[in-house]
Amino acid sequence: MREARYCGWCGALLASSGGIGRKRRYCGQACRQRAYERRMAVQRGGLPEDAVVLSQDEIAALQDRLFQLRCAAEDIATAAADEVSPDELRQLATELARTARGLEQLR
Repeated sequence: MREARYCGWCGALLASSGGIGRKRRYCGQACRQRAYERRMAVQRGGLPEDAVVLSQDEIAALQDRLFQLRCAAEDIATAAADEVSPDELRQLATELARTARGLEQLR
């Protein structure tokens, strides 16, 4: 089974290719261009090539999503301490997984 691959810019799931040639890194030309522009800006700024540069809005959005993830995890801990039903725990765990999946996409 092939491992899932995600766009190097937006994080979207990439369609599997036929297996010939280089593996795709981006979902489309727009994402490829944005990644190129970011790489060039990083180089001009003297930052290391693997530096991650986020805007204030991106940082705020990331912090909000991390807060949602923490709240979902705390909900599970509280529900387990209250000895709720397995169905309710399963529902809360599903919500935690959904929140974590959304967090995987940084942009």
